[in-house]
Amino acid sequence: MTNEQPATLPGYEHLYTGKVRDLYVPIDPVTGARRDDEVLLVASDRVSAYDYVIDTPIPDKGKVLTQLSLWWFDRLDGLENHLLSTDVPAAVAGRAVLVRRLEMLPVECIARAYLTGSALAEYRDAGTVSGVPLPTGLSDGSKLPVTIFTPTTKAPIGGHDEPMTITQVQGVVGIQVASRLDVLTRRILARGNEIAAGKGILIADTKVEFGIDRTRQDHTGGPLIVLADEVLTPDSSRFWPADQWKPGQPQPSFDKQFVRDWLTSPASGWDKDSGQAPPALPDEVVEQTRERYLEAYQRITGTALT
Repeated sequence: MTNEQPATLPGYEHLYTGKVRDLYVPIDPVTGARRDDEVLLVASDRVSAYDYVIDTPIPDKGKVLTQLSLWWFDRLDGLENHLLSTDVPAAVAGRAVLVRRLEMLPVECIARAYLTGSALAEYRDAGTVSGVPLPTGLSDGSKLPVTIFTPTTKAPIGGHDEPMTITQVQGVVGIQVASRLDVLTRRILARGNEIAAGKGILIADTKVEFGIDRTRQDHTGGPLIVLADEVLTPDSSRFWPADQWKPGQPQPSFDKQFVRDWLTSPASGWDKDSGQAPPALPDEVVEQTRERYLEAYQRITGTALT
């Protein structure tokens, strides 16, 4: 973790600090009791890579993640999300939202439309991704025949997320919920690419999280599955400029892949398999990463971040 301390927010009690977000619970002004149905979700400027939190923030990153997620929430029709309000304390305005408190599912839900990253490594070794067989002859950046669901475990800070097969997901959350996670995750990526195509961007893959709201029911009468955390941001997705897409090589991107690439370059002097925390980012990497996040936001929304 970085040395950054969570903000003190009047009317809220700090609950938890994650890789990127800080969680607070509202305090009832009359009784002084903590509310158990709402959470204030604050996106920090921290950046994580290879399951580590880097000891260098990226300015404006928290605002990009929050504002872009809000933009996408309005365009993911028919999908329940956790948002309650954007009326938040002034100290965290623009990078925080008040959300429903959910029973979070212990699965990182990932959909892939293109082959790259850790999926490429598994494909080269076994011809599969999360147990899903893929055709031969694919390379870095290849478009997949169909979008696939490639979930992972949700490791605690300092741990490593591990690939899961759909059968393993079923063993954790049940067959019905696993099926819904599969469908919803792939639907989010498909809708994202439908919109991003008009902005000159390909979304190679995306990671989302879901929780269960047991106070409400879905159309089958079961507990409602709700989209939580963030959606289709430069932290959770790979954004590629469509006019520069060329399979067979790493793609230019508007996301934190730039940070990953620097960390694994000779310039960083870091070995990601060493078990040691990565180094701080130099100023030029911070600024170029910030520029990529801001460009992703502007390209997708059509407006500059304010």
